[in-house]
Amino acid sequence: MRVLRVSDAAALAAAYVRNRAYLSPWEPMRPEEYYTEKWQAADIAKRLVAHEAGEGHPLGLFDGDRLVGRFNLAGVVRGPFQSAGLGYWVDGDYAGRGLASAAVHAIVDMARDELGLHRIEAGTLLHNAASQRVLLKAGFQHIGMAPRYLLIAGKWQDHNLYQVVLHD
Repeated sequence: MRVLRVSDAAALAAAYVRNRAYLSPWEPMRPEEYYTEKWQAADIAKRLVAHEAGEGHPLGLFDGDRLVGRFNLAGVVRGPFQSAGLGYWVDGDYAGRGLASAAVHAIVDMARDELGLHRIEAGTLLHNAASQRVLLKAGFQHIGMAPRYLLIAGKWQDHNLYQVVLHD
């Protein structure tokens, strides 16, 4: 796993195309351009600006040259909050192998040890048991449910909310 580069745009676009049906129940509806190298390059470039400012960490999980997962530590807030949000997915061909769990563990360690964050938050659809297991294995705790939290698969859906506190 490493920080994405603009040169990863083709691999990222290919991963989204390959996983379009697999990810569709868990993600917002996307315009057709989203699945292109051009769109992904522009998005990575924006996220790298945020990364340079310390406001986010766009990460890719690779198997050789093949991008097989995306992890975003985003919305980093400093000051008294010291918090960020986490979003992620793993390629359908690689799901169930513990890759997401290992990556989230590594991100938790990085957030605590390198970034000095106090907490990370994440949300899952109520029926996304696999993602909930990933978070719980990484030390996240369920902190509530947010009704109609995000527009996913074309409708406003409830989400379970989780957090991990990194310092006592």
